[in-house]
Amino acid sequence: MNSSLKGCRIVLADDHAVVRLGFRLLLEGAGAIVVGEASSGENAVRCYSELLPDVMVMDVSMPGIGGLAALERLRTAHPAARVLMLSAHNDAVVPVRALRLGARGYLCKRAAPDEFLRAVTQIASDNRYLDPELAQEVALAQLSGTTSPLETLTEKELAVFMQLAQGRSVNNVAEDFFLSPSTVGTHLYHIKQKLNVQNAAELTLIAVRSGLIEV
Repeated sequence: MNSSLKGCRIVLADDHAVVRLGFRLLLEGAGAIVVGEASSGENAVRCYSELLPDVMVMDVSMPGIGGLAALERLRTAHPAARVLMLSAHNDAVVPVRALRLGARGYLCKRAAPDEFLRAVTQIASDNRYLDPELAQEVALAQLSGTTSPLETLTEKELAVFMQLAQGRSVNNVAEDFFLSPSTVGTHLYHIKQKLNVQNAAELTLIAVRSGLIEV
């Protein structure tokens, strides 16, 4: 079924070791070769640059800069990179952003193993892939423009929002993104204005309700 994965070199980026193991077993069973693993956004970018795999399978929610910011850095350094983004949720906001940033495909982690292999096979064959359960929602989101207050955030604001919502400090985020704390503070001000929130707890609540972070 997945003979086109035979010999395909893949890097896995997910902060859960047991998840990476599950993916590794599925991929190796289909003939692919997992050449590297990463557990943070920064490690994912570094791992890709060192190994130059055929496909990168990367989770949206990871420590450090996270999957979306890592995708942006990766595609800037390697425009031809084939990346399949994974997420534990099925909100339309993040898939639209990921595809806009250059991901070749997007799959919800709740998908069946066969669907995961089908997605990787499509990306390895230089085709695009979108989780069937998300396709209609994503299409509607792109047609209507705004489906969520989060859609009003810029790419940088969304990346900062996801980190702050996970409880990281302004200084931590500034360090991860190579920004000054005052610049991150400015992003935070705009995020609060756009989302109409007052504090970090409310940011976290929005992130959880939108499925952007796991609880």
